[in-house]
Amino acid sequence: MIDLDNPEIHRKLDPSGMRERIRELPQQCLKAWQKALDFKLSSSYSKVDKIAILGMGGSAIGGDLLSSLNAIDGKVPISVHRDYALPLFVDAKTLVIASSYSGMTEETLSAFNQALATPAKKLVVTTGGKLKSIAEQNNIPVFTINYVSPPRAALAHSFFPLLGIFHKLGIVSDKSQDVAEMANVLKELQSTINENCPLKRNPAKQLATKLHQHLAIIYGAGFLSPVALRWKTQINENSKAWAFYEILPELNHNAVVGYEFPPEQAQRLFVVFLRSPDLHPRTVLRYKFTGEMLNQAKVSYETIDAKGKSALSQMMSLVIFGDWVSYYLALLNETDPYPVKIIDFLKKRLAES
Repeated sequence: MIDLDNPEIHRKLDPSGMRERIRELPQQCLKAWQKALDFKLSSSYSKVDKIAILGMGGSAIGGDLLSSLNAIDGKVPISVHRDYALPLFVDAKTLVIASSYSGMTEETLSAFNQALATPAKKLVVTTGGKLKSIAEQNNIPVFTINYVSPPRAALAHSFFPLLGIFHKLGIVSDKSQDVAEMANVLKELQSTINENCPLKRNPAKQLATKLHQHLAIIYGAGFLSPVALRWKTQINENSKAWAFYEILPELNHNAVVGYEFPPEQAQRLFVVFLRSPDLHPRTVLRYKFTGEMLNQAKVSYETIDAKGKSALSQMMSLVIFGDWVSYYLALLNETDPYPVKIIDFLKKRLAES
């Protein structure tokens, strides 16, 4: 098996430096937060009763995290839309945000072009591309991302700008203390899970070795639901591996019934529970009882507990843990975590059509 403690392995299999992008995440969160606080936006943007975030892949997950966080104490509903069509509910009281790292995502461009014909407030988050050009031509504010990475590694710049802007507008509650706590939590956690921490003391490396040659299924609940999605997509893109995610308590009403068949697959599955003590007490019980059912089905599982007091800290602690796990799993699969050649192939075929 690949030696995850060997620096040469990291240099060989990760020549573009995905590990550096993951290591930078806490600092990038703070930079993006501060840039958002300095961003000028009319106070009229606070006079909305719903928010629609348009995005795909790594540019949409920040919206998912924000929507989940907002559901705890927010007053304005936030929804994320991954499609070519603009939601029909968009009206003058809607804020439409188009989030595309490249500015070239065709689904986002399609929906955003439709939004131009509506009286909705509009905002763009991007590095450039067609999306920025369209926004500038229509005098729409653009929050420009100045960070070079694959979209999935630019999570800080799809999530924290929105969190900071909504904080300034009063759409979400004051998150200043939560952001400060999160930075400390992530800094402390990083020292125990980054590539320099040896396998015997590194829980992220240990979990990656357990997931190796298994099908990963991630379980989350409540405000951790989008974090489970993040784990799934990071394993897909970084590790180049199959992965799925399920949400409690919903999975207790269907997925658990499927533990029986096919029985020969049980040994190839590995479930990861993402848990927080702040989830509903009945949901926390469901984690325990679902684990018992997995034991009966002879399916291996492990529980990863969130760190920190605030929901923001807990979400981001599990995000960065999952990012490192997906990185180590890529090395165990002897694949470069950085490129996503199959997506590039698909984009080429779509362009040809």
